[in-house]
Amino acid sequence: MKNQNRRKFLKNTFITGTGITIISGFSSFAAQSSLSEDNYPSVRAITNSPNHHWFGYYDKWQTDPTGRYVLGMEVDFESRPPKKDDKLIIGMVDMEDNDKWISFGETTAWGWQQGCMLQWRPGSDSEVIWNSRKGEKFVSIIYDIKTKKQKVFPRAVYALDPQGKFAVCSDFARIDNMRVGYGYVGGKDQYYDQEAPKESGIHRMDLDTGKAELIVTLNQISKIPHNGVNIEKKWHYFNHLLVGPTGDRMIFLNRYRDFPLTPEMRADPLCNVKFVRGKYVTRMFTVNCDGTDLYELDKSGKTSHFIWRDPEHVLAWTKYKDKNGFYLFKDKTEEVSWVGKGDMTQNGHQTYIPNTNNEWLLNDTYPQGNERLQTLYLYHIPTGKTVILGKFHSPKAYQDEWRCDLHPRYTPDGKKVIFDSTHGGNGRQMYMIDISQIVNT
Repeated sequence: MKNQNRRKFLKNTFITGTGITIISGFSSFAAQSSLSEDNYPSVRAITNSPNHHWFGYYDKWQTDPTGRYVLGMEVDFESRPPKKDDKLIIGMVDMEDNDKWISFGETTAWGWQQGCMLQWRPGSDSEVIWNSRKGEKFVSIIYDIKTKKQKVFPRAVYALDPQGKFAVCSDFARIDNMRVGYGYVGGKDQYYDQEAPKESGIHRMDLDTGKAELIVTLNQISKIPHNGVNIEKKWHYFNHLLVGPTGDRMIFLNRYRDFPLTPEMRADPLCNVKFVRGKYVTRMFTVNCDGTDLYELDKSGKTSHFIWRDPEHVLAWTKYKDKNGFYLFKDKTEEVSWVGKGDMTQNGHQTYIPNTNNEWLLNDTYPQGNERLQTLYLYHIPTGKTVILGKFHSPKAYQDEWRCDLHPRYTPDGKKVIFDSTHGGNGRQMYMIDISQIVNT
């Protein structure tokens, strides 16, 4: 029975030691199997069933400045798209009170991949923000966990200024019409019948007053040819916004398709496969946060996940000169360098660990092989060494729109990693690993 339990455990989750198992070459991941039990790291579940908990994305502020409170979201169902009246519970885990779950809000504006853009407001030790819906209009809410007071702002946010002064906002109804799983249901795209409307685009919104101004429009971006090809008659939208470290510039992805999603397409169980996946072109732009000095940073049409390294550099998974990989772009220049060549050969959700002089990257993979293992790892850029933190089984039920990516995040001090996972057999939950002995922060 002991051996059977051991085999069952290894089938569901493979994990290595924190800092003990170091591998040179990402290709080693696929071949690696069971490891010594002595090398298993401490993987701490910080949420539990019966309900499901997750955070949703890798480039948001999940914890308060002290690291005590960890934001999360809760639902009582899985394995289907959210309906417009499905409520998502907003809450946090108190790491100093036996991982107590504290609920303090709710929303009907959310998706499985990025949740409701829940995050801590930078510069505050008590304010959090998330998106919500009022009728057919998406809004955002700033809530103070100490005073219990909240403010409602007129636009849903996508990303925040690192100083917490403003947010940049995209049109989530428009996104929903272009790619299921990333916008929100229940809203109304006022420009559904237009390829690239002048009135829709990226807004900058003041987080004290709620005043918003349109800084980049879909019509404006459609007039920029893609590698010499006119794309004004394509159907455009903006996705994946991220403000740079100093709050001066931001990144956004311009995606365009040959058609929007009709209700009939959305009703098809294979909607993502037939009408979404691989059906759009992606261009990465940077721009000043007032809408000036627009620059097309990646012209490949293949940009995926990205992160700011510093105010002048962006690390992105893309195809450069016909080679997939993580490439470091210098803003407003043609300077590009390959990071992790031959080592990091699979797309993931990458971030730089703070207080490490940008030497350590935190990353993950999508499910691999028959075991559907998602690898969580650290990559040391100066030496090209990979430290595997864990390999976590993702059941086949977690695919398409309701898949559960690890989306690893770090705590403010850079000493711990928090991630979402389904390997525990009790739905999606949040987990934590201490990495302080590896990165020496």
